[in-house]
Amino acid sequence: MLLENRFLKGWALFAASLLTVLALSGCSLLGDDSSREGQGRAAGADPSASTGSDVPYDVVPLLKPAKKYFGAAVAGAPTSMKAVGAYTKMVGKQPNLIEYYAGWGDGFDASGVRRAWAEGALTLMSWEPFDTSIGDIAAGKSDAYIKEYATAVRKLNLPVVVDFADEFNGHWEKWGTQGTTPAQYVAAWRHIHKTFLDAGASNVIWAWAPNIVNPVPDVKLKPYYPGDAYVDWIGLVGYFTAGQDNAFDSVFGPTRDQIRTFTKKPMLLLETAAVPGERRRADVRNLFAGVEADDDMIGFIWFNHKKRADWRLEASPLALKEFKHLAADDRFGFDVRKPS
Repeated sequence: MLLENRFLKGWALFAASLLTVLALSGCSLLGDDSSREGQGRAAGADPSASTGSDVPYDVVPLLKPAKKYFGAAVAGAPTSMKAVGAYTKMVGKQPNLIEYYAGWGDGFDASGVRRAWAEGALTLMSWEPFDTSIGDIAAGKSDAYIKEYATAVRKLNLPVVVDFADEFNGHWEKWGTQGTTPAQYVAAWRHIHKTFLDAGASNVIWAWAPNIVNPVPDVKLKPYYPGDAYVDWIGLVGYFTAGQDNAFDSVFGPTRDQIRTFTKKPMLLLETAAVPGERRRADVRNLFAGVEADDDMIGFIWFNHKKRADWRLEASPLALKEFKHLAADDRFGFDVRKPS
């Protein structure tokens, strides 16, 4: 639940429309205005009717659902859902969370988001500022672009997840520790968030996504955290790789434990996979068991790409068989259009 300072600034933009809806419906859509529930759509409303609605889509039921997200990042999605169909056939279950990557300056893929939603999947966009500095974003030099993007998101009015400048605690990204201070990062995040709310785009789930701390143990995460009022999910980026203990707690535990000292927000393995080889089958077992065992871990997204290594499940038939077996568990996956 988010506090009223997350929404009040954006509320004035659509208050008049809300009053009209309330007058026509004869029932209140307003809940406790100190929480996020009071800012969304009427309970039980048809999600398919959200596009173009005067009332922003209520994302609260999607923040910590009863079942786990079963996500995937596959080539071409959500612009085309063909690869998602092939992935579904391969693993025996359709992903309900589709991750894709967008460069800073790209337009909003409204048709792709709509296409994924029609098939029961929420989209997560990893927004990557390769050609614009975090400091410039914080200073307002991209404001016209952010406003245009936020307006498009609000106009579509379907729930979307936005992950801005992930792996910021690593030195390997342009926006990482080599060229960005924690203060600049926090300022940019809050500025983007405010711009979206000013545009009325409260239909966004905000995912803050550090890389796991194992390769960068000296970089503390708390200084980079924008604050609970600006974040909905903690999205961990981390892989099961060779040359390390592959226990779930060894891979993700140090990062989880550090983050839990300053926030209790739900966690998602926003990007994960296991290096191909003899150990991958055991890694898959550890992945499912670790996510299932943690009530605050809301799911995972498997990075099914060949990039630096072949993370695709089809590269390891035995691991794929194990993955398919474990994915059949009803605790993983649900129709995001009907989360409760």
